[in-house]
Amino acid sequence: MILGRDNMVKSGMSKKGITAALIAPCGMNCRLCLAYTRDRNPCPGCRADDSTKPKTRVICRIKTCERISRNKARYCFGCKEFPCDALAHLDKRYRTKYSMSMVDNLVRIKEFGIRRFIRDEREKWACPACAEILCVHQPRCLSCGHTWR
Repeated sequence: MILGRDNMVKSGMSKKGITAALIAPCGMNCRLCLAYTRDRNPCPGCRADDSTKPKTRVICRIKTCERISRNKARYCFGCKEFPCDALAHLDKRYRTKYSMSMVDNLVRIKEFGIRRFIRDEREKWACPACAEILCVHQPRCLSCGHTWR
């Protein structure tokens, strides 16, 4: 289903861009996640308050990783075990199903910084037909229906 203009504004697709607060410790750009873009019970992103999130997002093994919190690391690359088994497993799934790599994202953040990463993400994930941000989990733009994968 393609969202109408009212639904896009209500869900925030037109208004919310990619920000540092939407880049999860694992390197996932939460702005690209279907859970973030949906109209009903949208997830506010991994770094947002847990009280409004689905339970699966609250108990995420990577987000709640003791090594990350103990070392006060903002991203998984700040851990000496990077990439750990949990991140490697998630990365393999996303590479296979969605042609996206969290590990590659984290390497780019570490090498070039979060500002450049966000700037590159805005360009990389812009729909070629309408310029709205795409959803990594859908093969078509949620705004205009353009098939991109």
